[in-house]
Amino acid sequence: MPFLYDTIIREFGKREIERTEVPKIILDNLRPKFSPRPYQVEAFRRFVLCYNEDFKGKPYKPLHLLYNMATGSGKTLIMAGLILYLYEKGHRNFLFFVNSSNIIKKTKDNFLNPQSSKYLFSRKVVHDSREILIKEVKNFEEADSENINIKFTTIQQLHIDLDNTKENSITIEDFKNKKVALIADEAHHLNSATRNNGNMFDSWEGTVMNILKANFDNILLEFTATLDYENREIADKYKDKVIYKYDLAQFRLDKYSKEINLVRSLYDEKERMIQALVLNLYRQELATSCNINLKPVILFKAKRTIAESEQNKINFHRLIDEFSQDMVENIQQTSTVPIVQKAFQFFQRNGLSNNKIAKRIKANFKEENCISANNDAETEKNQILLNTLEDENNPIRAVFAVKKLNEGWDVLNLFDIVRLYEGRDGRAGNPGNTTISEAQLIGRGARYFPFTLEEGQNPYKRKFDNDVSNDLKILEELYYHTKEDSRYISELKQALVYTGIYEDESNLETKQLTLKDEFKQTNFYKTGKVFYNRKIEKSYDNVKSFNDLGVKKKNHKHTLSSGFGKMTALFIKDDNDIDSDEFESKDILVNDIPKHIVRFALSQNPFFYFDNLVKYFPNLGSLSNLIANENYLSDLEITFNGTKNRLANIDNEDYLSAINGLLESIELDIKSNLNEYEGSDYIEDYLHKVFKNKEINVSKNSERSYGQEDFVSDKPWYVFNANYGTSEEKEFVKMFARRFKYLENKYHNIYLIRNERQLKIFDDSGQRFEPDFILFCKQKNGEELTYQVFIEPKGAHLIANDKWKESFLKKIRQEKKTIKIDTDKYLITGVPFYNNANENEFIDSLNSVIDL
Repeated sequence: MPFLYDTIIREFGKREIERTEVPKIILDNLRPKFSPRPYQVEAFRRFVLCYNEDFKGKPYKPLHLLYNMATGSGKTLIMAGLILYLYEKGHRNFLFFVNSSNIIKKTKDNFLNPQSSKYLFSRKVVHDSREILIKEVKNFEEADSENINIKFTTIQQLHIDLDNTKENSITIEDFKNKKVALIADEAHHLNSATRNNGNMFDSWEGTVMNILKANFDNILLEFTATLDYENREIADKYKDKVIYKYDLAQFRLDKYSKEINLVRSLYDEKERMIQALVLNLYRQELATSCNINLKPVILFKAKRTIAESEQNKINFHRLIDEFSQDMVENIQQTSTVPIVQKAFQFFQRNGLSNNKIAKRIKANFKEENCISANNDAETEKNQILLNTLEDENNPIRAVFAVKKLNEGWDVLNLFDIVRLYEGRDGRAGNPGNTTISEAQLIGRGARYFPFTLEEGQNPYKRKFDNDVSNDLKILEELYYHTKEDSRYISELKQALVYTGIYEDESNLETKQLTLKDEFKQTNFYKTGKVFYNRKIEKSYDNVKSFNDLGVKKKNHKHTLSSGFGKMTALFIKDDNDIDSDEFESKDILVNDIPKHIVRFALSQNPFFYFDNLVKYFPNLGSLSNLIANENYLSDLEITFNGTKNRLANIDNEDYLSAINGLLESIELDIKSNLNEYEGSDYIEDYLHKVFKNKEINVSKNSERSYGQEDFVSDKPWYVFNANYGTSEEKEFVKMFARRFKYLENKYHNIYLIRNERQLKIFDDSGQRFEPDFILFCKQKNGEELTYQVFIEPKGAHLIANDKWKESFLKKIRQEKKTIKIDTDKYLITGVPFYNNANENEFIDSLNSVIDL
């Protein structure tokens, strides 16, 4: 059954939609920090076409449309943009209604409060050189014809008001005499009569339809993340109304959401809480170490009743009051969850003892930093806090709830949901209502927390999908903590598929990647070698000095205490330092400082305990060597700054303070250059053992589902039957085909191998990289050197995010590793990313590395 979104594609085509301009009134008057994303631009374009153009299948007036868009995809931004566009088209009166009063408070902040961090409009909305006000009205009698007038209400209250007219309430006459744009959020609640094939009369759904039909020029825009396409009545109602479908599965595939992980353990509720608290602190400390301002939040979920949730909160506060080092150590010693052990390794590397961990958790989760959201009154009272959890001045770290937050809750920094109950309510293997509501809550928590690490990165998209070893991947993941129960987990996964967070396997198709028979008959395939490396624990065997671990031989500066200072007016800029005319400097070698002071300073810093240092400096020998050897401390200098009198009277306390500062600086330099893992030296394996026939899964009708079979079938140098790659990878293969004639003049055994996760290589920090292609070619003359070239096509939008891969390829290229096996010689190298827009630069690079 074609839906309206299919009809628009059929009538206009993708190119015409892409050529449709987003109206200037939208782009100029949305808040700059909420610049529309590509899928939101598509949502605006479709509306412009549907509103202005005539086409077969266009809905009749009064216009009724629905946006089926994922939780977290910015439906409210689309509403704001369409309000602006409809204003330009002559609409002045807007009725916003929803099922829940707490969503109204949030939306009012979005539309009316310029001080809110989530306010969607520019500070000044301007059209035709005139400022437009956005006003809240109680009814449309008090509306004016110059500005945007919005009435906010619940569907329940709207139904009551139209049935029981009273002073200042809205009436059906408002909709007959003035054209109104109706905006319905969480619109799936409006379909009870249709769903049950019941009578529209006296239903919420009937009320909305009566309002819509009261004026020929009215318009109804519905928004929901969950539309039940399986229900025939619902599907029939909306087939000519769903203008845009952008579901959670696509939202997740486009990397705009967190990934979701289930933390399954045999812990009881108390230990599940503690484990989540440990991971919460890990996220916070890890983010801080990378200059990311993050305050991660935990949600503690009760099963059915408010009383249960209130008891959970009481139990939690008791836990925090009693929180201790022993509780942390118990998790460290008993948890087998890899990410938990990774967290403790991070804590150890950064000098966070279990005692410090316990103290920080106690401080973070004080009672005033916790909030409940369990009944309507409580949720309404706390609505601002709940919807500004990301704000720096918002202290909330833990939320306790039953189900009031399953809808209409905007939160980006929720990273852990802890299920404080057990059991399941599914039947015959199907998820029950409780499990489905849990999946809906997970969908809300999956909203991505934006951050960047380097210039050019998209802050709103995941960055580490293909970099599973990167510690920062935890900042892109939501953890759902539950007791291990395989039947429940199976039902929860089904519920996640139902809500659209995970793509149903029925939307995937299996493709066969098959080696061509003629290639398998070649001597190259039968006896040829391929080279790769492995991820191994970092070896420090060759470390023989501070310099080997990045400690720069620069003077440590230490200012001696004195009474010098200054006072400046608070609001007058003053970039001058304290007047230093009377200050002098003096350089002193560590070797010239009394040894007992240096030893005492070392004894006060656990990082410099011999048992710890020897892990990184296995050739150290002893602490005496650390102090006296020029490769370590003895040749380092400290620059003492102070008055002439102070420099002449440096005492042992001054020396100790200076040495402590120097040691802290050295520790920081060393830690910043430490890696747990690294890539090994290259190892060899037979080509036929690494590259074999393989089944892969791709999304139906995606760019990867087309395998270029017709193009590669007659190319003997392309060893597989297909290329199920991205459009950029397909463009690379086409380019290679055009260049092949130049290669075959100088080389033989020319083969391009598509690497579908069959071969991995690891960089100096142990990050895994699976190059998309590997090129082999052997010189016809001279040394008969065989080149093995790693190649990675990359779309322009991904280059910044995967910069580390290009750096790794550059390092491989610079090293030009040559390996001789019997009479054969292989040269291992790499080239910069291939991008269709920079094709000529890539060709020059490839020619250079293979000496063409």
